[in-house]
Amino acid sequence: MRRGTTNYLYGLIFLSVVLLAGLFALLALSGRAGPDRDAGELMMYCAAAERLAVERTVADYEKECGTKVRLQFGGSNTLLNQLEVARSGDIYLAADQSYIDIARKKGLVAEELPVARMRPVLAVKKGNPKGLEGLKDLLRDDVRAALGNPDQPAIGKRLKQVLSDAGLWEKVEQHVTETGVFKPTEPEIANDVKLGSVDVGILWDSTVSRMPELEAVHTPELDRAGSQVTLGVLTSAKNPTAALHFARYSAARDRGLKHFEATGFEPVEGDKWADVPELTFFAGAVNRRALEPIVKRFERREGVRVNTVFNGCGILTGQMKTIEQNQQSGFPDMYMACDVYYLDAVADMFHDGVMVSNADIVIVVQKGNPKEILSLEDLTRPGVRVAIGQPEQCTIGVLSRKLLESKGLYDKLLAENVVTQTPSSAMLVPNVTSRAADAVLAYNTDTLAERDKIDVIPIDSPLAKAVQPYSVARSSDYQQLAGRLFETIARSRADFEAAGFRWALDEPGTADDAQPTTASGEP
Repeated sequence: MRRGTTNYLYGLIFLSVVLLAGLFALLALSGRAGPDRDAGELMMYCAAAERLAVERTVADYEKECGTKVRLQFGGSNTLLNQLEVARSGDIYLAADQSYIDIARKKGLVAEELPVARMRPVLAVKKGNPKGLEGLKDLLRDDVRAALGNPDQPAIGKRLKQVLSDAGLWEKVEQHVTETGVFKPTEPEIANDVKLGSVDVGILWDSTVSRMPELEAVHTPELDRAGSQVTLGVLTSAKNPTAALHFARYSAARDRGLKHFEATGFEPVEGDKWADVPELTFFAGAVNRRALEPIVKRFERREGVRVNTVFNGCGILTGQMKTIEQNQQSGFPDMYMACDVYYLDAVADMFHDGVMVSNADIVIVVQKGNPKEILSLEDLTRPGVRVAIGQPEQCTIGVLSRKLLESKGLYDKLLAENVVTQTPSSAMLVPNVTSRAADAVLAYNTDTLAERDKIDVIPIDSPLAKAVQPYSVARSSDYQQLAGRLFETIARSRADFEAAGFRWALDEPGTADDAQPTTASGEP
């Protein structure tokens, strides 16, 4: 074979390898960037009061994203009953948070996304010809009212609660039964007032704002009875990732929430829309063993990317301060510190945190404990080589210093026995397994993988503990999404306990359903 032909063949082979490598890289990237959202068609159960906003949102979503959304409208309670019987569908949008709460307790809803707020009002014809001012006017002989059936639309259930609290429900119920009418949906109530069949109806303020023939009369009792409109992703969803994609679109401030605001609702402060959102998660190194599988599950279900950075908390908080001061990109959306000490260091950048877990600080020695180390005091004996965390770089360093100072041992230990200080908790135990040190102060969680090479000595002190808080950044564009990551973490007790943590969410003084605060003030 001629030399030129050989070179030509080698060139073809090389080009083929390059093309194949590029193809595999593109497939890998497309798999990461484009999660499986082929749902064929999504089914959404929607409260009648939100019909206009939802129809506009669905029209935009189908055009922009290509997925068909089939809608079924009705009263919130009627739809809930249908869901419980059918056990099918993807999305449930209720006109009142209480229905989502019921659905969740019944195992029908997996995730929930707040969308908007609204308040009940007295709805009358323009000019308020009967001069209605308050709830007691519903009892007037010359006033006919249309109210929501308490067992069907959310407005009916909420009104019954308000009137019962005011001691008026039984009288109003009897008066309306005799002179007015109870309706199964809010649009039917609105239509009766518009046509003059009745003098007043109780509607959501968002509904009245869309009807120029009507005006709203506010009362203190009704204003205090505001409702949150919430969208629930159903446990029956055949493709939860596709359902969550549409749910995020509906609850995004630059997509679905624009339609809610335009149709009279008070929208919540929703997330920014992104087809595949990318979040940055700073986490103290101690959390790694527990968090990694949890974050992967969250990414798969939500169809998002979470770039998790594990390091010493001193290093992480230093990076945060530099990013903020220089107005750089890359500030984390979430932060889970090794201990509250390092959340306090950046408290002005984050919302209030929730304590998730505890990690004990222990003395780690070589297998068999050849130096016979049994206490903190033993670490200061001549010839005992000790490794501790660097206080300016990691939480274990700060907590070790506080612990040793409480015993009056820190300065002596640092001057005579410490052979190295590490920037991260993960680097401590290897000093013992490599015999570079006789003992280290480390988290118990970092010892599990090396128990065949080390012994662990517990420390009897309330200071020998780190508490891990989770918090959402005030500047994050994805605060609702970050809140759902917390919900995933909160359902992952087994992961934390398997990694050696003690669960904190169920401890006294901590609510079982505690959630981090977000910008809207909603959990």
